[in-house]
Amino acid sequence: MLVNDADDGHDADLPPDPFGPGDPFPVGSEGTAEADDAGAADIGGSPLSMFGSMFGDLAKMMGAQGPMAWDAARQVALFAATDGTVEPNPEPLERIRLDEFVSIAQRHLSEIGGIEVSGSAGISVVTLTRAGAAAELLDHHRVLLERLASSLTASRPPELSTDSQSPEAMIAGLLAAVGPSLLGMQIGSMAGHLARRHFGTYDLPLPRPAGDRLAFIPANIAAFASDWSLPVDSLRMRLAIGELARHAVVRIPHISARFTELLIAHAGGFRFDTDAIGEQFGSLDPSDPASLQRAMSDPQAMLGAVSTPQQRRAADAIATLVTAIEGWAEHVAGETATRLLGGDKRVDEALKRRRIEAHDGSRLVGSLLGVTLDQALTERGAAFVAGIAERSGLGAAADLWTSLDHLPTPAELDAPGLWLARVELQS
Repeated sequence: MLVNDADDGHDADLPPDPFGPGDPFPVGSEGTAEADDAGAADIGGSPLSMFGSMFGDLAKMMGAQGPMAWDAARQVALFAATDGTVEPNPEPLERIRLDEFVSIAQRHLSEIGGIEVSGSAGISVVTLTRAGAAAELLDHHRVLLERLASSLTASRPPELSTDSQSPEAMIAGLLAAVGPSLLGMQIGSMAGHLARRHFGTYDLPLPRPAGDRLAFIPANIAAFASDWSLPVDSLRMRLAIGELARHAVVRIPHISARFTELLIAHAGGFRFDTDAIGEQFGSLDPSDPASLQRAMSDPQAMLGAVSTPQQRRAADAIATLVTAIEGWAEHVAGETATRLLGGDKRVDEALKRRRIEAHDGSRLVGSLLGVTLDQALTERGAAFVAGIAERSGLGAAADLWTSLDHLPTPAELDAPGLWLARVELQS
């Protein structure tokens, strides 16, 4: 078994949260309207002329660092995960205890779920700090995140002319100019907020690098157990079961490949749409720096202005696959937990309440990657799998993962009998 000794060193002066208070467009040193007007007059007589000139300089500077600023992403992720504090490394006993629970859960889950949970070498358990979890999320999904950044860079509009007066053209130019740093900060913020909330590898059930490895974040597990007055060992066991159930599916090569294909299609679907940008930012006051700050501080609005029908089709397919994965994992994990933990439902109820609570990280994941997890999705998937189990036994649900042809359609998610009939015809 391996223990993760992630480097948790921190720079002494970390940047502030880019989505917190503050003005990214400070006025001149005099801080007066007269000084600002004078500066604008010197370069063309209007605030837009000033910003247009700035966009060109920024675009040249940012172009040298690629489609996304990874240094900015890592710094923001670190700060968002830790609030700038130094975390202690997880206690070795935490990993040992989790390793024990994973080993116990693995034997029962394989029997109940009807599929292999890991390879012959078994599961490797590691424990991470929040900072380590944020860094790992960025590292594991670097190819996907760079594809997302490249789609924005490749589709950006022509360079903004300094005499343009339209708000949408100004915003499009600003997005093109500062896109790499802005996207890096958004993704870093997402990674940091997820690291503060997640319990382990598959809180976000995305494909991970090949191998049988589960990571847990003990600080989050302990905090959640304390907040909900839960027996911490019961929570550890339930989380071990759930992580294993998701790993059992996502590790299957053709499932992982299909999932990755859909994620890349979604990430590659962002396109600049001047009309959509105009609708989103039509009320923007080009002469008001505070108005610019508010617009650029809302990633949901900006991403909404560059989404496409192709991307929405990929998001629908991702939602169908994630619903099936989550539904199967929750149903099988619930059966396994009942066997191992008995009838105490306090942990399940607390986890259900947690899924209902929306948070910034999950909303941004939905916009960036097309993966939205909530209680409604989980319940829909669980009802689908329960319907299969009622008709043909839980073992029949394992056929979901034997072939891409056996993955459910959106209509079948609400009619498990249709899925069973189709799979029987194909067999």
